[in-house]
Amino acid sequence: MPQGTPPQVPDDGLTTRARRNAPVLAVHTGAGKGKSTAAFGMALRAWNAGLDVAVFQFVKSAKWKVGEEAAFQRLGELHEQQGIGGAVEWHKMGAGWSWTRKQGSDVDHAAAAADGWAEIARRLAGQRHDFYVLDEFTYPLRWGWIDVDTVVDALLGRPGCQHVVITGRDAPPRLVEAADLVTEMAKVKHPMDVGRKGQKGIEW
Repeated sequence: MPQGTPPQVPDDGLTTRARRNAPVLAVHTGAGKGKSTAAFGMALRAWNAGLDVAVFQFVKSAKWKVGEEAAFQRLGELHEQQGIGGAVEWHKMGAGWSWTRKQGSDVDHAAAAADGWAEIARRLAGQRHDFYVLDEFTYPLRWGWIDVDTVVDALLGRPGCQHVVITGRDAPPRLVEAADLVTEMAKVKHPMDVGRKGQKGIEW
């Protein structure tokens, strides 16, 4: 794609401007490191463009201090205080959201995850945000806690121009098929392979 020129232009009746402004559904999957990191990089661009950003983390522990979370909280404050960038919301396990992985059976976890997705679906239907990160969302889909077809139908039918990026290993085939942008992270080497622990500033 030299100079951003697509190899072919689809015969869809849309103008170049309309095609450029179409909402994007992105999926970052695969066994390699960097899926969430890449998604947060996209969210940073969205914030800088003045888009309303919302992050929803489905698996990471509430006690895990995620570096990107602290940074985005400061960016949200910057928007509130000086009108720079866009608004930011960050929701994760243990922060009062219904998909919190509490003690209980898989049935309990599945019901909680379904409630969490229902909240996101309501926000999509109401065009609450401009850019959504559904971090590690492939796992409740893979475990059967949330119906893949229901999710894909809601994503394909979302109104307005709401961008969504989903991260996690083993993305379901129907989600991959529905997405506009799919990146598979492949691991070549990792420090943990030789017994090194995760490092501050690298893993969190």
